[in-house]
Amino acid sequence: MSVNTQAYQSIIQELQPKAVTLVAVSKIKPAEDIQALYNLGQRDFGENYVQELVDKEAKLPKDIRWHFIGHLQSNKVKYIAPFVHLVHGVDSFNLLKEINKQAIKNNRVIDCLLQVHIAEEETKFGFDEQELLQLKGMDELNNIRIVGLMGMASFSDDEQKVRNEFKQLKAIFDKFQVLNSQFQTLSMGMSGDYRMAIEEGSTMVRIGSLLFGARL
Repeated sequence: MSVNTQAYQSIIQELQPKAVTLVAVSKIKPAEDIQALYNLGQRDFGENYVQELVDKEAKLPKDIRWHFIGHLQSNKVKYIAPFVHLVHGVDSFNLLKEINKQAIKNNRVIDCLLQVHIAEEETKFGFDEQELLQLKGMDELNNIRIVGLMGMASFSDDEQKVRNEFKQLKAIFDKFQVLNSQFQTLSMGMSGDYRMAIEEGSTMVRIGSLLFGARL
């Protein structure tokens, strides 16, 4: 078993007083490791790949809250729509429409986070602030619920740069929270920068390597 029990308990003790949700990033980790963390009390797990998520959901306890945190293709939404708890990286209106369509088929309302592009790397997906403000037609999608924003900072050793990107996302979140009372979740921060993200207002962090060890 490669779960770092001591690290998990330490992180939980750190996050609980701040009301920050831990999403344990379990991609490419075996079901046994997820079960081990589940046995310690963890319920929120994040996966990047649709087929892997579907396989794990079939094997593991049904009260796990599965978060899809990867880049989701529209043609794969149907596979996770029956059970996914939260879709983190929604980066287009077309994807929102497809999630809504599949949610209707499954008689569900699916919670989503809109992904905001805050990093300088071109490889990151997401809306910019103007694109968010110009989104039209979301009110007609009754089987999705936009509950907040998510973003990934630049992969950089420049702490001030990363902090400024988190500040930028928090400022956008605050604007939209005024307009939408359902906006409660700001998902930003990973293993290397989650403390800084929390300082800047994150309510949900995605942590993998600190819990499961580095991916090979």
